[in-house]
Amino acid sequence: MPQHSAHTTNKFWLPLAFAFVLILGILLGIKLQKEVPIVPTPEGEEQVETQPGKLEELLRFIEARYVDKVDRDELIQKAIDNILQELDPHSTYIPSDQLQRINEQLDGNFEGIGIEFLIVSDTIIVIKPTKDGPSDKAGIIAGDKIVSVGDSSIVGQKLNETNIIDSLRGERGTKVKIGIVRENQSAIQYFEVTRDEIPINSVDAAYMLNQNTGYIKLNRFSATTHTEFLRNLERMIDEKGLKNVVIDVRDNPGGYLQEATSILNQFFKDKNKLLVYTEGRNVHRSDYETTGKSFFSIDNIAVLVDEGSASASEILAGAVQDYDRGIIVGRRTFGKGLVQEQYNLSDDSAIRLTVARYYTPSGRSIQKSYDDLVSYDDDLNTRLESGELYSGKQLTTADTTPYYTQDGRVVYGGGGIIPDVFVPLDSAKTNPYFAHLQPFIRKFVYQFYQTNKPRPDGDNSILSYKGMTDFVDNFEIPDPVLQNFQASIDDEKLLIEAKNVKDLVPLTKLYLKARLAKHLYDENGLYAVLNAEDDVVKKAIQILEMPNPITVLEEKE
Repeated sequence: MPQHSAHTTNKFWLPLAFAFVLILGILLGIKLQKEVPIVPTPEGEEQVETQPGKLEELLRFIEARYVDKVDRDELIQKAIDNILQELDPHSTYIPSDQLQRINEQLDGNFEGIGIEFLIVSDTIIVIKPTKDGPSDKAGIIAGDKIVSVGDSSIVGQKLNETNIIDSLRGERGTKVKIGIVRENQSAIQYFEVTRDEIPINSVDAAYMLNQNTGYIKLNRFSATTHTEFLRNLERMIDEKGLKNVVIDVRDNPGGYLQEATSILNQFFKDKNKLLVYTEGRNVHRSDYETTGKSFFSIDNIAVLVDEGSASASEILAGAVQDYDRGIIVGRRTFGKGLVQEQYNLSDDSAIRLTVARYYTPSGRSIQKSYDDLVSYDDDLNTRLESGELYSGKQLTTADTTPYYTQDGRVVYGGGGIIPDVFVPLDSAKTNPYFAHLQPFIRKFVYQFYQTNKPRPDGDNSILSYKGMTDFVDNFEIPDPVLQNFQASIDDEKLLIEAKNVKDLVPLTKLYLKARLAKHLYDENGLYAVLNAEDDVVKKAIQILEMPNPITVLEEKE
């Protein structure tokens, strides 16, 4: 995307001008603006050429007369941050060194060699190369140990995951030499890998929960989400006979608004049905409506939400709820109803500026109050302290204005989407020691899998099962394996604390099993194990198996 240029005397006041610019025509929840926006003036007046103001004057005086030497760029960045903090929590400045990584998440791809890796005992181990990606084509396989990148050895030193990623990524078409030590071989093999575009999938898992119901986990709404969603939906319909679908947007922070509306289009046969609309002070109302071109016939829908579901996730859930097209299961969503546009600055940094609010079909704004920024930024702890995550009765609504679904049910705005069916949070998952256990679980499971993985000769491995369903239904972590895992933890304090928290034992065994399933059956295996013990998923399945799931909601009224 081309960058705009700015005259030297203007580049310091331009970020300030941007903070007061709102532009017409919102096409996406986050939209990349290609040209410098024009500063609007009151309707009917001529546009006035703006000139550098007090900020530029102040900087000049400081540089010319201040007693100590100052870093002008650092002062400018602090000024930008302070200006944006006066607006809303989602108008932000993105430094140039972070912009590429953030844009990659939204674009749905990055340029690199395409591997999933794990650091074990100061060694980089390839967990899985991306199928048909650069490393896969070059001949790198799961289990390979990376000992050098280019001319630099990376064995035995303290490895930093971010630095490793930076060394492996690079411009498409460039080559990098990777030194590999393979299992049962001592000599180093060298592979020349040509970097290419690597997809960042927004669909984590897509498999059948039972004979009729499919499950799709979305981790974000990137530029490829709708395509990924349709591809997996079509596969389950054609191969498995899918009739109902569970869409899991828990912990999904959102992304592109249009990707959410494109998915919603598949659930409505009618044309010109309002899905969401956006409107701002200097942004005319934009309606997003159904096209009437749904490719598949879906009977019942459940959308799984929680306190981490935001933005485009809430647009999806809000439309499904407002039209009584499906059930919303879980806990109240985050409450982000603001639309940002992204403006690139001349130094390859950018700002994301809130330009509008979005509203569900019934007219609800689900943006929660940000008068108290401390509580807003620490949302999870605020909800934990209120008890809302454990009891739906503790939930309060900032906006008591009633809105009505298509069937006449009352719903509320002013702070997220309130689920139709509340399911409390498992308190064990908020135990801080469990979060600390995660990297130990990944390393232990990888080593256990390498020792016990099924062999082509048909050996009787502890992990030999007929398939994913057989493994999920019948495999359990043996107590000796759990004891070996506890012994493998090299953090004595963590080990002592973990032993004293009995609630962590079943959860630890579950996650050990889930990580093993990932090695055996990829991401679908991981989620199949976790979902089998997930109360939110189980509640969704229970309701979808009823003759008419929507009647459950009507009975609540």
